[in-house]
Amino acid sequence: MRILLAEDDVSQAESIKTWLEMDGYNIDWVECGDHAILAIEQHQYDCILLDRGLPKATGDEILKALRAHQQQTPVIFITARDSIHDRVEGLDLGANDYLVKPFSLEELSARVRSQLRQHQSSAGQYLRYANLVLDPQAKTLIQDGKTINLTAKEFQILHKLMQKPEHVITREQLEESLYAWGDEIESNAIEVFIYQLRKKIGSQYIKTLRGLGYRMSQG
Repeated sequence: MRILLAEDDVSQAESIKTWLEMDGYNIDWVECGDHAILAIEQHQYDCILLDRGLPKATGDEILKALRAHQQQTPVIFITARDSIHDRVEGLDLGANDYLVKPFSLEELSARVRSQLRQHQSSAGQYLRYANLVLDPQAKTLIQDGKTINLTAKEFQILHKLMQKPEHVITREQLEESLYAWGDEIESNAIEVFIYQLRKKIGSQYIKTLRGLGYRMSQG
């Protein structure tokens, strides 16, 4: 899961980033609103943590633009604006949740999990392909009635492929879903994960299109 954190308080941002990375999320952090807009245009996020008082483009402006373009990515405002009017205004702008500073990191984690669950449920709980049943919420894969144990990155790759099984997904797109900015990526990392997945579910289900990428296949 990839999360965008837009927060100009460096100390707080570093704490949030470190905490959520321990939860297993990939975090991209920006300090300015214009950088947040650029990140959203160039990357696909599972959740956005948005300070309302960002420089160069406010959180309110960013959220309005998101919703105007029909993007339904869950957004949690993280802000010091704590009046009832501020909360109502933020939610009416299209925020999915509103967390007032100072807040506990445990509560932030819980709210992120809640938004991810709700978003996945609204998108449909299960992904099915041939005899594979993927549950994005429970993070489980069932094949012929048996649970297949996958690592977090194996699960993310299969999830990406099964979302649009007829589409070719490039290596760059898979890397995008697995890694945050600055992460070191081994040149053959995706190939290794695909190899491991094929060993667990069967080599016929993931087809390599040389020079293009990967897609689901029934053999």
